[in-house]
Amino acid sequence: MSVGFDGPLYADVPGDIAVSFEFFPPKSPAMETTLWESFETLTPLQPRFVSVTYGAGGTTRERTHATVAKIASESAVPAAAHLTCVDASRDEIDEIARGYWEAGVRHIVALRGDPPGGQKCFEARPDGYANAAELVAGLKRVADFEISVGAYPEVHPEAASLEADLEALRAKLGAGASRAITQFFFEPETFLRFRDRAAAAGIDAEIVPGILPVSNFGSLMRMAGPCGTAVPDWMARLFDGLDGKPAARQLVAATVAAELCRRLYGEGVRHFHFYTLNRAELSYAICHLLGVRAA
Repeated sequence: MSVGFDGPLYADVPGDIAVSFEFFPPKSPAMETTLWESFETLTPLQPRFVSVTYGAGGTTRERTHATVAKIASESAVPAAAHLTCVDASRDEIDEIARGYWEAGVRHIVALRGDPPGGQKCFEARPDGYANAAELVAGLKRVADFEISVGAYPEVHPEAASLEADLEALRAKLGAGASRAITQFFFEPETFLRFRDRAAAAGIDAEIVPGILPVSNFGSLMRMAGPCGTAVPDWMARLFDGLDGKPAARQLVAATVAAELCRRLYGEGVRHFHFYTLNRAELSYAICHLLGVRAA
């Protein structure tokens, strides 16, 4: 379904969308305060779920568990814990999953994970899960988790081809995942082309666009490279000169991300997953423009 944009871009958008938010576990008391303030700000938007990331090699294992368990026990918002294959045995990962289930967590974001520091490519441990599809299948053996997995509109940097990348996604969904959440991207056509290619390959599961509001352009460029995400030249020009003007930068960032979401909405997208970087303001503003209001 395609919707025209003859009138004001955000006029009377009905708010008929689902949203979800990603956080990372805090490293300090100050960061913990920021995280929970952001969570409290976004909770009234009734997110479908919130997820908490898992550091490379399990480096945030305890903090991730504590954060997700607190959300699960102290709020009505469904909590999802990220879990990866990196630097852990199958038995260790299964034990972590059982701990989540016992803590009331019913949703896992299952990812292969980035190679540990110093490694260019992921190498599975002999006693570990070899890839995300194996991880999904293993988690399903532990308990009947709801599982989300990753997808890459611009092709995973380590994939041999577009076709191989789509086959990897098909395998993850076939192993028991419910949906895929994409890596961030910055032009609507990137997601729409990927969605069409997935459908042509017989993938009919929900594919949710991952949206990254740009709070710092330099940090964005450092994040985008390893992910294989293209940053359009026009974005560099938009953010040029705003390093010392945080309020103006926030306005520009919200405008860019909201327009991306609005154009995807016009093509039938009804669930957006926001990478918040533990800051609520940008995601809240974008949701407001899309018609999502606090309950």
